[in-house]
Amino acid sequence: MPVRFKNAAALEKFRKQLQTNKQKPKKAIAVCTSGCTAHGADRLVVAFEKAIKKKHLTSKVELKQTGCHGFCERGPLVVINPGQTLYQQVKTSDVDEILEKTMVEGNIVKRLLYKNSKGKVFTKEDSVPFYKNQMRLLLGNNSRIDPCSIDDYIGLGGYRALATVLPKIKPEKVIQLIKSSGLRGRGGGGFPAGVKWETCRSAASADKVRYIICNADEGDPGAFMDRALVEGNPHSVIEGMIIGAWAIGFPGKPKGYVYIRNEYPLAVERLMIALEQARQAGFLGKNILGSKLDFDIQVNRGGGAFVCGESTALMASIEGDIGRPRAKHIHTVEVGLHGKPSNLNNVETWANVPLIIDRGVKWYTGIGTGDVSKNPWGGSKGTKIFALVGKVNNTGLVEVPMGTTLRQIIYDIGEGIPNSKAFKAVQTGGPSGGCLPEAKLDVPVDFDSLTREGSMMGSGGMIVMDEDTCMVDVARYFVNFLKFESCGNCTSCRDGLERLHELLSDVVEGRGTLATLDLIKELAETVRETSLCALGTSAVNPLQSTLKHFRAEYEAHVKAKRCPAKVCKALITYTIVAKNCNGCTLCAKHCPENAIVGQKKKLHTIIQKKCIKCGICMDVCKQNAVKVK
Repeated sequence: MPVRFKNAAALEKFRKQLQTNKQKPKKAIAVCTSGCTAHGADRLVVAFEKAIKKKHLTSKVELKQTGCHGFCERGPLVVINPGQTLYQQVKTSDVDEILEKTMVEGNIVKRLLYKNSKGKVFTKEDSVPFYKNQMRLLLGNNSRIDPCSIDDYIGLGGYRALATVLPKIKPEKVIQLIKSSGLRGRGGGGFPAGVKWETCRSAASADKVRYIICNADEGDPGAFMDRALVEGNPHSVIEGMIIGAWAIGFPGKPKGYVYIRNEYPLAVERLMIALEQARQAGFLGKNILGSKLDFDIQVNRGGGAFVCGESTALMASIEGDIGRPRAKHIHTVEVGLHGKPSNLNNVETWANVPLIIDRGVKWYTGIGTGDVSKNPWGGSKGTKIFALVGKVNNTGLVEVPMGTTLRQIIYDIGEGIPNSKAFKAVQTGGPSGGCLPEAKLDVPVDFDSLTREGSMMGSGGMIVMDEDTCMVDVARYFVNFLKFESCGNCTSCRDGLERLHELLSDVVEGRGTLATLDLIKELAETVRETSLCALGTSAVNPLQSTLKHFRAEYEAHVKAKRCPAKVCKALITYTIVAKNCNGCTLCAKHCPENAIVGQKKKLHTIIQKKCIKCGICMDVCKQNAVKVK
């Protein structure tokens, strides 16, 4: 642990010392211990530790437990440095071979390298198409640093931006830099960060208290961008918040909070370690780097309410009240937490701040779309992290420049749809995002383009769907999720989403009519126009977008009483094709309702009244005799 840094010069001296010490570095094994833990990465770490000790390689090999490398589909992931050799789907049985062949002999274990669908083998991490087609400004260091080591972060340039700012650059000038960069909030709203900072700084407050808050309450199903940053590089978020405290709160009394979901225990653990390291190093506390800035950060754990991602609900939760939004005729930058001016940005927004300061506004504005030189709303700058999941070959965390098209993300990085299925839709922006069809694949991914198409950037969820997906069922799923996450504060959201779910259930269960679709359309617009907060106003995006782009599918449900994707149970029937059935009895043995009858080696039939349409018979049949229509 380094000594307490009293000024920027002391920090720079220590950084140079770290770099000198690493001129002849040990060979390093970086194991993803974030999402890859689900694949057994924790056991892999133990196996490496034991083998390194047994083979007396402790002085030659360094083992790093890192954050998420992004390529979740191929975990557990191991990166060998120097050289950036990427091993994927590594098992404990591979440990000895990696140590002997790669770490000792310097050779590659070819069977552990990534091979794409065309059979091409890739050795280096940045040559793999999944990584090659990204711009990993925020995630790139996740495979290089130990998130529990402040030395690793400092050695790679960490806290250099803070030392540049304190105490040399006046707070107003820092705000101007953030405004000029075009940085917009990554939490979903896309509000220009610099404008928000400026408004919060200028808000009246008798005791000069300002709250600097980080929203790490990531509640979107299938989204884990913020989690990956906190678990993999927590100091980048902390550094951004300290710079924000200087810009917004100095010379007053800035106070910091990270509101993080309690369901992220590893993220909480690593964040707490990083905060304590930052305090010991002098980056938090009193007189930070000799600047007279006094600032510290407190961690507040959320209870898992999706609505607490909304700013006023989040602040109410920190205060100990029910997480319930309030009307925003007075903004939280003026009257927020404890009635004081409060600046809330999400994890990814704060992590961008050190990059902008360190590399410069001109560099940052060169990435992305639009022109922000005269209007902070004039474009989408920098990169954005997406959780690419669903029916796509390469799932995981993807970081791309703003303006990258959906097609590039899904086909160049994600390498297309599994099993040669046809692409059907992609939902962007989490459960409140719209679903866009194949015709929209060339839409650039930025705040304004997605909004124009009836979707949104959101916090970065991206769910890919194939031909076997029923879009009516998708709309019902997300409306059902959001109706339970509604705080119940306003009638339109509380009762409107409940009623929309009932109407969609009528459609998928065969009770819907064309009049039902008209009522759904009218009610959805009412919910959008009259709800109090963004949860309600955006909750109907999945429904409205699917109704717009997949109207024929809705009409098939209500007119022909048929589900084209063969998903909605009430509208499908399982049958056995006589010419394919050889009477093996597998379907009958596995049917949970004893709905399949027939003698051995003779044609079997399904009793439709007893069939619950679970699909097990189709799964177990080896003769392709069970069909659904």
